[in-house]
Amino acid sequence: MRKPELAAAIAEKADLTKEKANLVLNAVLESITSALHKKDSVTLVGFGTFEQRHRGARTGKNPQTGEPVKIKASNTVAFKPGKALKESVN
Repeated sequence: MRKPELAAAIAEKADLTKEKANLVLNAVLESITSALHKKDSVTLVGFGTFEQRHRGARTGKNPQTGEPVKIKASNTVAFKPGKALKESVN
């Protein structure tokens, strides 16, 4: 499911226009992004938790040549699914 399909599903379930549902979806995504930028975690009970994690510098391998490559430290986003989401998938 892509973003337009998700907005259409929200519009149908919440009895909104597709435009309003798209605005709601964008607001939610912007709020999650903003919180992660501030290093806050975002917990949606039953769905899961988004959090920012730091990845340290490490040595990788160039798959074409096999030569070692230095990979810089970076921040990434991690998602830990909640109990209800895990149960609905299994």
